[in-house]
Amino acid sequence: MLSEAKFMTVAHWAKDLNEEDRELARRNMTEKLLPKGAYLLHEHDHVDAWFGVIDGLLKISVVAESGEMVSLAGISSSGWVGEGSVIKNEPRRYDVVALRDTSIALLNGRTFRWLMDNSPPFNKFLVRQLNERLGQYIAFVGYGRLLDPTARLARSIAWMFNPVLSPNNQLQLGISQEEIGLLSGMSRQTASKALRQLQAEGLLRLQHGQIEILNLERLSRYGTKL
Repeated sequence: MLSEAKFMTVAHWAKDLNEEDRELARRNMTEKLLPKGAYLLHEHDHVDAWFGVIDGLLKISVVAESGEMVSLAGISSSGWVGEGSVIKNEPRRYDVVALRDTSIALLNGRTFRWLMDNSPPFNKFLVRQLNERLGQYIAFVGYGRLLDPTARLARSIAWMFNPVLSPNNQLQLGISQEEIGLLSGMSRQTASKALRQLQAEGLLRLQHGQIEILNLERLSRYGTKL
């Protein structure tokens, strides 16, 4: 069971639950520590739990038929992943790996589904979460085919600051250029070149081990003719 402080940090959605449901969620939530490079999930794993990032960074990816690994999304602190598989009680369709030492909150599937069936505020959150995640993946398919590396990286960074998927992220994120490259499916050299271009255009500021966002709206639309 998580401490009250840690629970409220990662489970931002719990603030809208009534006291009884909030305590039920906390009692049925545990913590797991993942070292850098460790897998939380592999494709086809059947794990009946919902996962939130207390601290750290996860990457969601799939392996194409060609054998190429395709990065789908990054999950940073306060982000949650895997609700679709828990709702459908099906094996995972993706891999999830820790890009740095990461602490994970696990809410068991039974409690998740009870909240889904009995808590209107939790249901409201799930609808928003699923809608945003669907939009993210649709956008990924589109810009993966149509945009150049700088634009793809700009969009990937912008999604890390989505207020629904990562509500605790301010306009500053502790992340290395290597991690950004891994999340965007690029080499470190390509990612570094794209980041310098975005900095030169005044959209972000690179600092040691972190990025400060200066214009989130332009990042989210980068590469689109307005």
